[in-house]
Amino acid sequence: MNVNGIAHIALNVSDLKKSKLFYDKILKNMGLSLIHSSSKSFYYVGGKTGILVQQANVNKIKNLKFSQDNLGLHHFCFRMRSKQGIEQFYLLLKKIKANIIRGPMNGNWVKGYYYIVFEDPDGIRLEVNYVPNKGIFEKNAKFNPSGDY
Repeated sequence: MNVNGIAHIALNVSDLKKSKLFYDKILKNMGLSLIHSSSKSFYYVGGKTGILVQQANVNKIKNLKFSQDNLGLHHFCFRMRSKQGIEQFYLLLKKIKANIIRGPMNGNWVKGYYYIVFEDPDGIRLEVNYVPNKGIFEKNAKFNPSGDY
């Protein structure tokens, strides 16, 4: 019994319409396709990845905001195919005025790690990265927690 990746990630958002405008811009440009859209949710798939975004129950989230320090999701990361892809994605994020936390820049976690961290309209942290070759799966490669983990 072996896992073949993560099939999908489901996110609850405070304003589905606002989030759809944001995710339509970034996910389409990453090569994902919209396969479902309703007044309750939308779902993109591509590159062995699924992203479901759904309207949270606004009666229960009145003053809640996403924080990386809460239980649950810290962030999630899309793997890009090239460093140039990261640079192009950075230009897209600038164009749509996304909140960029850091990057594009090199990371110390594994040789060649290059990334951007940014936020969606609810402040949910996302990352795009590129790691050359097999990354941590390269022979003799080691994960460097860099004091972060």
